[in-house]
Amino acid sequence: MQETRQNKIARLLQKELSVIFQQQTRAMRGVMVSVTRTKISPDLSVCTAYLSVFPSERGEEIIKNINANDKTIRYELGTRVRHQLRIIPELRFFIDDSLDYIDRIDELLKK
Repeated sequence: MQETRQNKIARLLQKELSVIFQQQTRAMRGVMVSVTRTKISPDLSVCTAYLSVFPSERGEEIIKNINANDKTIRYELGTRVRHQLRIIPELRFFIDDSLDYIDRIDELLKK
C-alpha cells in the first residue's frame, strides 16, 4: 500500500508526463498517448508509468521510441517539477492494455 506522499508524487508525475506526451505526439498525426497510471517506489527513485496508446497497433513501436528517448523525457520532467522534487525518479514505461482487454471481452460477450 502506498503512502500519501507517494500518491501525491505519483499524481504529479502522471500529470506532467501526460502534458509532455501530449506536446510530443501533437506532431504525429493519428497517434494519441495517455498516461493511465503511475506508481512510485517507496524511496521515490523509480517511477513506473503505464501508457495507453491509440491506435493500439502502434503501441510497441511507440513504447520502443519512448524508451529510446527516456533521458530527454526525464530531463523535460525535471525542468517541470524541479521545485517540487529534490531527485527526479528514473522512468520506466509499460503498455497498459486494459482497454484492449475490455474490448475483447465485449466482443466475446456479444457473440
